Amino acid sequence: MISSTSNTQVKQVIALQTKAKARRESKQFVVEGLRLVSEVPADRLEKLYVTESFLAEHPEFSEGYYPEIVTDAVMKAMSDTQTPQGILGVVRQQEYTIREMCKGEKAPLLLILENLQDPGNLGTIMRTAEAAGVNGVIMSRDTVDIYNPKVVRSTMGAIFRLPFAYVDDLFGVMEQCRCMGITTYAAHLLGKNTHDLEDYRKGSAFLIGNEGNGLTDELSQKADVWIRIPMAGQAESLNAAVAAAVLSYEAARQRGWKL
Repeated sequence: MISSTSNTQVKQVIALQTKAKARRESKQFVVEGLRLVSEVPADRLEKLYVTESFLAEHPEFSEGYYPEIVTDAVMKAMSDTQTPQGILGVVRQQEYTIREMCKGEKAPLLLILENLQDPGNLGTIMRTAEAAGVNGVIMSRDTVDIYNPKVVRSTMGAIFRLPFAYVDDLFGVMEQCRCMGITTYAAHLLGKNTHDLEDYRKGSAFLIGNEGNGLTDELSQKADVWIRIPMAGQAESLNAAVAAAVLSYEAARQRGWKL
């Protein structure tokens, strides 16, 4: 049993929880809680930590998982939550290419995110995108780390099921979409049509920008079509996650809700 927070393994988990650099270098991240750990693909779970009390309530984790038992104090030190559930896993990262996201899809549906900074927004977008039948999420390199513990929790497991990728060149992504027959749409105040008047039954990609500044002018100019999401009152914009949900579900509606 690990009883000291000075243990090398414990320090490694704490680093993965708190430092994006540690996650990048090790290609690992941490998941917490029974539900999320249970959703980790078996071939990606690299280490499991449990408390004695958790194992007593869930003896099934003693077989096949080979967990490392830690004290409650150590679990609390490793956890990113106020009330740890007594189980925590170290998981191998995985990313996809755009072609892998679109493989076998006649009309792919993608989200392209530029410089999102809020962990809750990114997690919500992932969760909603999965529910709406989106095939993949592509992010600029300066978007918040999807392996941030807060993002991981707010995806509610979508991080294991919905393909995603970080890229250095969103302009290159736009060109690749064009070559693959995927129309790119930027939500813009000067959009010719409202979002519900375009046809998303073909390959489509929605551009979602930074929470405070929206899409950069440079990326907007690369989009094939500008669309408007209508708003009443004096609102100037929608929350990034809400905008992604509105657009993704309109595409799902047009496609006959084939979810």
